[in-house]
Amino acid sequence: RIKQEWNFILECRKKGIPQSKYLKNGFVDIDEKILDTYGKSRQLQKKPTVSNEANKEKNKFIFQLSGEQWTEFPDSLKEQIYLKEWHVCNTLIQTIPAYIALFQDLRVLDLSKNQINHLPVEIGCLKNLKLLNMSFNNLKSVPPELGDCENLEKLDLSGNMEITELPFELSNLKQVTVVDVSANKFHSIPICVLRMSNLQWLDISSNNLTDLPEDIDRLDQLQTLLLQKNKLTYLPRALVNMPKLSLLVVSGDDLVEVPTAVCESTTGLKFVSLKDSPVETIVCEDTEEIVESEREREQFEKEFMKAYIEDLKERDSAPSYTTKVLLSLQL
Repeated sequence: RIKQEWNFILECRKKGIPQSKYLKNGFVDIDEKILDTYGKSRQLQKKPTVSNEANKEKNKFIFQLSGEQWTEFPDSLKEQIYLKEWHVCNTLIQTIPAYIALFQDLRVLDLSKNQINHLPVEIGCLKNLKLLNMSFNNLKSVPPELGDCENLEKLDLSGNMEITELPFELSNLKQVTVVDVSANKFHSIPICVLRMSNLQWLDISSNNLTDLPEDIDRLDQLQTLLLQKNKLTYLPRALVNMPKLSLLVVSGDDLVEVPTAVCESTTGLKFVSLKDSPVETIVCEDTEEIVESEREREQFEKEFMKAYIEDLKERDSAPSYTTKVLLSLQL
């Protein structure tokens, strides 16, 4: 039922349907007619704002590729060094070609949900890169050269399952506002992340954190901190000293110490403590099948949390005290 409701909410958000249309007395009203009626009315009102010629011109600078029939990048790609965006997903590609260094105009490199097992050192040549999405691949490490991408604003390494640390050289990424390293094997928040002075969003959920650094308050621009599904037993008082922190999400089962000020409504901080429902262990002979099952679960939970956070932002009267939410997943 929960999964059905959240899928419905996600569909409403995609179609731009306001929350008031699908909430009745605070509960989700699953009514397919809302999707049909609102979708049709939106289409009638929609007016073309960009000419076909302009769209064609824009698409000339975007490279898109998907499908499991792809095991490597096409040879013709190396001749299109004028490209500004790569969007490659759901392929069996394992290697990023070294000639990526030639793409000096590249702004967006979205290579999520592939089989890529390492980032080439040539990644550091992309001085104009603003977004790097390597989520749900097979990375185990990140090259120090990534720290040379001085204009990077968003870094997503989530769902690789095996990354344990980040090189100190990433401290040079002073323009980064979003870092997502969820669903990996970090035992602590990397030092380089604590030195990203403009960081506003940090998702380090589903890792192996046992504590937080006492100087976490040096991230004075941080607004959202997602820590759920770790092994934290306490939260440092330094969290109270973070002036812009507006949303803190943890898993509450193991927490024995939480600063009182974090839970006080006067701080304006939304503090959400999730309660994880135990998931039955599925016995599988194939290790790869287990990992893939974990990836699918992490992908679903990420979509769930994204919708949940958006829902919290829309609710002006959302409580700032601890809220228990039950996550129950069945694959």
